[in-house]
Amino acid sequence: MSFQKAVQPYQAPAVAGDFAAHNPNASMLAGEGALVSGTDGVTVGVFAWADADGKVSNKKTDGARIGFVHREQQASITAYLAEHGNQILPGQMITLAVAGDFWAHFPAGAEIGQNVFAKDADGTLKASADETETDHTLTRFKVASQAAAGELAKITTWE
Repeated sequence: MSFQKAVQPYQAPAVAGDFAAHNPNASMLAGEGALVSGTDGVTVGVFAWADADGKVSNKKTDGARIGFVHREQQASITAYLAEHGNQILPGQMITLAVAGDFWAHFPAGAEIGQNVFAKDADGTLKASADETETDHTLTRFKVASQAAAGELAKITTWE
């Protein structure tokens, strides 16, 4: 572990993938142990797609169902000497959330009420007032809190 290099005046509100409220949440309907991480692994705190065989990937495939990868302490630290990690190893069981309130990272920022899109190539999030975005999939989620570029915001299916 490296030596501390900075002290922030405020504690981070959450980590991407955490629950953001105590409202009800729902998981993708699948059999027990039916959803498992595909050959590339799956990143926590972004969207992923489950194919007909139950293989889950952060890359969109035809006919796959989309869900949010909730943080359940299932990620591993895979990089040599890394201090943290958010990658689920291939073959590990996964739960995909289809409804609820979660914290998510928005590289370009987000405004309350915007639609949440998942990038087809890696599942990362984008907020937009538009109904369509090139190379992105519209999700059921809406932005529920303000976020500057690179910050966390709450996303919800409960309006």
